[in-house]
Amino acid sequence: MIQMPFEKIVEKITQAAGLSAEEIQAKITEKMTQLSGLISKEGAAHIIANELGVKLFDLSKKVAIGDLLPGMRDLKVAGKVVQVFEIREFQTGERKGKVGTFVLGDPTGQMRVVLWNDMADNLEKLVPGMVVRLENVVVRDNQSRTEIHLNDKSKILLDPEGEVVGDVAAVQKPAVLQKKIKDLAEADSNVSLLGTVVQIFDPRFFDRNRKKQETDPASNPPDWSYVLNVFLDDGSDNIRVVCFGDAVETLTKKSRQELMAMKDDPGAFEPIKTELLGQIVRFQGRVTKNKMFDRLEFIANQVERDLDPEKELAVLEKEQQPVPAASAPVGGDRQDA
Repeated sequence: MIQMPFEKIVEKITQAAGLSAEEIQAKITEKMTQLSGLISKEGAAHIIANELGVKLFDLSKKVAIGDLLPGMRDLKVAGKVVQVFEIREFQTGERKGKVGTFVLGDPTGQMRVVLWNDMADNLEKLVPGMVVRLENVVVRDNQSRTEIHLNDKSKILLDPEGEVVGDVAAVQKPAVLQKKIKDLAEADSNVSLLGTVVQIFDPRFFDRNRKKQETDPASNPPDWSYVLNVFLDDGSDNIRVVCFGDAVETLTKKSRQELMAMKDDPGAFEPIKTELLGQIVRFQGRVTKNKMFDRLEFIANQVERDLDPEKELAVLEKEQQPVPAASAPVGGDRQDA
């Protein structure tokens, strides 16, 4: 079922049926009573909408990004490309594939678009500002984040004739939440962790063009990138932190050229391991679940190094201090019996 918030359902019924919100609420409560409580208020609201002839969704038309909801499928969306990210390859057991993402925007909002397998090759054609129309897409919830997903049945049309998209709505980034490792949850995103690096693994190098080289090596020279895993401990617990690309360069204080020189000389990374061990580092990113090992891991997109331990601890202690209760005024308005 399409995951439309209850308040939004009531709003749509109110607008279409000409009834007040209170009248709609009463009908929903009555329906839940009729069904002996064996239905949620959202489910009852869907039934009331159907009984009143109110169409909550019209997926035959193009849907604005701001109106997309998890569970919608086989719909059309248009917008402007805001940002394009790199293609990544993956392997789960014997299954191999690749995935790429970009951000699509229109006057109602912005949303992450995920392209699977051969659809991911379209990322190479995208540039920021380009108008695209997506057809036969699915909208999914990914750790409390709504995303557009394209598969083999989907279509992506570049600069389609007659498609006009206005200015893309600005997106306010949510405040970064400082957390302890022990308090992390699987759905956490835009989280900041401060701790000590207690273990560093060797970097792994991967060719982002490997799959293309299998079919057309001449047109697809190697495009190398790297990933680095470390363990962070903040006194409450420890967690594996995964860094890609730019985050690796910031963490190691090495340029791409310097890191690539270590691809065929693993021993050259040993001094960096020694230098990183015991460093106090702040990572910002999101939590993910490693299903193979049944554990939480942290994907870092920003890294801060060379922090002043005393200063950082003082800030943390200040943030954790309870707000003092307001004291009663001296000689206040107390009335004696």
